[in-house]
Amino acid sequence: MTKMAAFKRVLISCSVACVSIFPLQAESLPDFPIKPRARVIVVNDFGGDPDGLFQIAHHLLSPSVEVRGIIASKHYDKGFYKYPGTPEFSLETLQGLLEVMQWQDKVPVFLGAAKELEPLDTPQETEATRFIVAEAMRGEVNTPLYIACGAGLTDLASAYLLEPQIAERVRLVWIGGLEYRTLTAPPPKRKQPEYNTGIDLKAAQVIFNQSEMPIWQIPRDAYRQTLVSMAELEVRLDTDGPLGRYLYERMHALLQMAHGKLGEAYAMGDNPLVLLTALQSSWSPDPSSSEYFQRPAPLLDEEGRYLKRRDSREIRVYLKLDTRLMFEDMFAKIKHFDAEAYGRP
Repeated sequence: MTKMAAFKRVLISCSVACVSIFPLQAESLPDFPIKPRARVIVVNDFGGDPDGLFQIAHHLLSPSVEVRGIIASKHYDKGFYKYPGTPEFSLETLQGLLEVMQWQDKVPVFLGAAKELEPLDTPQETEATRFIVAEAMRGEVNTPLYIACGAGLTDLASAYLLEPQIAERVRLVWIGGLEYRTLTAPPPKRKQPEYNTGIDLKAAQVIFNQSEMPIWQIPRDAYRQTLVSMAELEVRLDTDGPLGRYLYERMHALLQMAHGKLGEAYAMGDNPLVLLTALQSSWSPDPSSSEYFQRPAPLLDEEGRYLKRRDSREIRVYLKLDTRLMFEDMFAKIKHFDAEAYGRP
């Protein structure tokens, strides 16, 4: 045996001994406190496709944001596959997830508006809209307030119509809107208006056309990047754990109702709400790993298309999303939650 080979054997022996003496278990890792750097109000149609359930679970498990409230919003009147489109069903589905997570008493939940805005200047005043106004107008806090919306904008637009001053005190992060055609082509068999815009087009017109609210927009070409395969979900989620099993079964139920017509990959289109609010850079907090461009806010016409206008505020439009960070963080947090639920390291 050469001296180099002998030296390598000694190194390997030392490495094995070190591992056996100091096993790397989860409870031995340092527990760094993470303080919330922002407040979030989540508005989503949890009774529609299951990506909203993945999103809210991910948000609740993210310590750098404080989820101040959750609004279960309406979907299309015809619903989604066999699920009804009512905010009541959305709230029922949300509460089922919160029970699995034992989070029922940790965050307030609200029933969203049952109908679209009609006309443009008349809000749907509900407990949810009053909550948005109250949280936005709080004077004793200095953390930024994000309205993270993965559905229609009825509840936020109603809150704005009730109290226009909230436009200066919130930032909307919205999953919705068409592609900006100079940059990307639309998908085949495109729907117009875009899916979330069409839930309440008039509400979107209030926010884009009438308000001066800051917007971080994730349009259709961006949120369609968030594909995850069923094979990944089966392998990465702990289906023996309560949360992993619940989320996987919700996705599996949808694909069964679709009779295999949706393929084997699904868009987690709402999870960018977590990426852009919770997973920001340490220094100079910002979603620095995703790409965006600044442009004047367009006017939305009666089909949800963009029209140019002068002297408009600038909004942020995301082009590319850091899906690696988003999905790896989601899988890690769900796995950690399920491990704690069973007392596993």
